[in-house]
Amino acid sequence: MPKANVFNMAGAQVGEVELAESVFGIEPNEGAVHAVVKNHLANCRQGTQSSLTRAEVSGGGIKPWRQKGTGHARQGSTRAPQWTHGGVVFAPKPRSYRYTLNKKLKRLALKSALSAKAAEGAIIVIDDLSIEAPKTKTMANLLNAVNAGKSLVITPDVNDTVVLSARNIPNVVTAPAKLINVYDIVNAKNLVIDQAALAVIEEVFA
Repeated sequence: MPKANVFNMAGAQVGEVELAESVFGIEPNEGAVHAVVKNHLANCRQGTQSSLTRAEVSGGGIKPWRQKGTGHARQGSTRAPQWTHGGVVFAPKPRSYRYTLNKKLKRLALKSALSAKAAEGAIIVIDDLSIEAPKTKTMANLLNAVNAGKSLVITPDVNDTVVLSARNIPNVVTAPAKLINVYDIVNAKNLVIDQAALAVIEEVFA
């Protein structure tokens, strides 16, 4: 059964905790993780790019020269794609890149990502992740003490104090346990998890 070290807010190790085999101990499925990360990035795309086709570019209403006898190639408009200031062929237009994946695949990918982090020893459990008032220095000192680096901080519920304390620290992302996603897990070097949040993860995703 996989295990993780437990630290206090001072960064001192105070124990060890066993991780649920069904969530943190499965054989990672790289294909599922890739599919879900690709889906996440696609769903994040705004899809607002837009260019003008030849029908939308201003001007070009008159034939630039007569059809025959000039020595030039025949042309019908100065806004055709081969002209400078002409329209764009197959111009991109606003669209949605969103698509859905089935729940079983997403659940498998999440467990695979968590299991991979557990196998790497990249899960850091904090016995009680509580900060009295929003203070970036307090959060930074904690992350430095446990050598977290680029990390995803997971709390049991939405914790505004933790969010405000961590938001100005580069490469640190916060998330409540029920809303963690595969991309943030894969993108982080370490997972810093409140021990209460660990119980929520094992209960929800087992």
